[in-house]
Amino acid sequence: MLSRRFQARRQRPIHQDTLTEPWPEAGLVLFNSPYDPPASLRIEGGRIVELDGRPEAEFDAIDRFIALHAIDCAVAPKAMAIEPRVLARMLVDINVPRSELVRLAGGLTPARLTQIAAELNVLEMMMALAKMRARRTPANQAHVTNRKEHPALLAADAAEAAERGFAELETTVGVTRYAPLNALAVLVGSQTGRGAALTQCAVEEALGLRLALLGLTTYAETLSVYGDERAFRDGDDTPWSKAFLASAYASRGIKVRFTSGSGSEALMGHAGGRSMIYLEARCLLVVKGAGSQGVQNGSISCIALPESLPGGVRAVLAENLLAAMLDLEVASGNDAMASHSEIRKTAKLMLQFLPGTDFIFSGYSVMPREDNLFGGGNFDGLDLDDYSVLQRDMLVDGGLRPVREERLLAVRRRAAQALQAVFEELGLPPIRDEEVEAAVYAHSSDDMPDRDQAADLAAAERFLRERRNAADVIRALARRGFRDIAEKILCVEKLRVSGDYLQTSAMLAPDMRVISAVNDPNDYGGPGTGYRMGEERLREVAALPWVRDPHRIGAPAPREPWLHPRGPARPRDDANEILIAVGPAFGSALDATLTGLPHRDVLSALASGIREAGLTPRVVKIYHTADLGSIGWAGSQLSGSGVAVGIQSKGTTVIHRRGLAPLDNLELFPQAPNLTLESYRAIGRQAALYARGEPVKPVPVVIDNMARLKYIVQTTILHRREIEQVDPDRLPEEMIWDE
Repeated sequence: MLSRRFQARRQRPIHQDTLTEPWPEAGLVLFNSPYDPPASLRIEGGRIVELDGRPEAEFDAIDRFIALHAIDCAVAPKAMAIEPRVLARMLVDINVPRSELVRLAGGLTPARLTQIAAELNVLEMMMALAKMRARRTPANQAHVTNRKEHPALLAADAAEAAERGFAELETTVGVTRYAPLNALAVLVGSQTGRGAALTQCAVEEALGLRLALLGLTTYAETLSVYGDERAFRDGDDTPWSKAFLASAYASRGIKVRFTSGSGSEALMGHAGGRSMIYLEARCLLVVKGAGSQGVQNGSISCIALPESLPGGVRAVLAENLLAAMLDLEVASGNDAMASHSEIRKTAKLMLQFLPGTDFIFSGYSVMPREDNLFGGGNFDGLDLDDYSVLQRDMLVDGGLRPVREERLLAVRRRAAQALQAVFEELGLPPIRDEEVEAAVYAHSSDDMPDRDQAADLAAAERFLRERRNAADVIRALARRGFRDIAEKILCVEKLRVSGDYLQTSAMLAPDMRVISAVNDPNDYGGPGTGYRMGEERLREVAALPWVRDPHRIGAPAPREPWLHPRGPARPRDDANEILIAVGPAFGSALDATLTGLPHRDVLSALASGIREAGLTPRVVKIYHTADLGSIGWAGSQLSGSGVAVGIQSKGTTVIHRRGLAPLDNLELFPQAPNLTLESYRAIGRQAALYARGEPVKPVPVVIDNMARLKYIVQTTILHRREIEQVDPDRLPEEMIWDE
């Protein structure tokens, strides 16, 4: 026999994830591989002649690049002399400023950086990351793609993403030749409404640079680097070629960061037995040496590989921390699907969400997962409300802002119409009105009309061939009445010319100011310091569109009175009587139960059940208490049969009998949301059977474990309204009702 509980658990999503034991020889090890080199550094005549146990004559290309360009020889002797545990403690010591740690990190080798990270647990890494991120204000990046590569939908989704507060928008292509039109669509959408988002198109590097030079994109981050020389060679690259490409972007005012992440070398078969974090430390020093503003890291598309090993999520956090220590902008992963388990995915996110990073996601899928051409996001468009509630729950700035539906529909429409005008002005295949309308309301590309793909691809190639650029787009928008969007795109292009967003951790504010580590440096030094949401931002995070006004919950609509007092209630000797004792707000200050059942109908259902069993109902309102047990107990003292049904105004019900203690009863029905009118009829009938002395089975009840989650706020407010009607000196009153 197999345990049915174990069988049930095996059907949970978590069991679709692959977990494995470490295997250092295959690179399946996170920290402390037996093949990791010792940490060492020797400098002679201002030149590094030994790096992590390897003499200069044996340096590979990565060692040589790091030695020449990534390590500060002036600070290295002091930094390398500090024990790893001491440096780890300095990271979590609020009395050691970030600037000092960045200075020391500049003199550390890959092996020493790895040793420091290994000393920290997850909580300590989160504390360190809160201090070490470059920019004070956290932000977020979005993925904007769709399977049909429909331009109107891309523009609408980009506008929505920018309106929601995403500071960067990344698109890509299923077919490379679509790249110019996709980049154009996202550019127009990114500056619609709130706007002020930087954009990129993730394509082959030469084409990506070409799009940027034309002004169709404003940043790049798909310059992949590796911690193993053979992996570089397989990609037809070296650290020097990557550095040259980065300088090509930067020389034209285009923001650039590299991409790395643990597991990539093992996936390519080139780990050489070394740990994932050691190889990632080498990557990060290459990024620093190449002069990049930052890095997209956190395992990225390899995330399932480190997560298959013990401590995989901790290792991903360690990557992010090492990058921040090296004073790099950090776009901290969370973009690729990390697990089948919603619990596990959210737990992983918290390690970056709570301390904050420069960009918490290096791509939050604002569309449904099936439209994400990056391979599916860890979170997607269906999770946006959950993410907004997480911000509200913890008062953490996750970079997003809640927006009302009518506002989003407006910006989506304007973006799609603006792109429609640009296509027409530039002689591109027309975007029809029905395509615009579909893009405004679409859930996914399944809701979009098909386009002539051959015509779009030919137009995209012609667009590049004719060297169309951002200036053409700006003029087209201005001519067609979209001057606000044109001016924002022009502002972005001016910033590119000035190089203003080539600062570490640069992003744009809605007023088109650059915010970066230069004018917004992270100054966290313990409680009360660093980034704190101001009152306006706190209100914005808290004011979700679906938040309810508590003053309106349970407020009765004006209506004619139907429950009428007849004077003081007296005990009776009628054995055929079942007393219905109602709470002090029943039928007056409140007129419906928790789920909206009208009190009048509930009372009629109870009375019908009593009459079906041959007995007579009598109604009494209890004023001196709002407690259900006490209401039922008071009713039983007045009931001719000694049996009473007690009911609170929110609908919770009890069958009580004289002689029982107030908190004892015959049957309790505590989950008002599960009670229907038929339930109340059955309760009335059951009370009558008790009074007749007949054998009874308990009334069947439904147990809903989610009821408390759904209704606890309403319960609290309705009970408060009940308590407000309590008069401890007022005696019970007989009531009649208009049936």
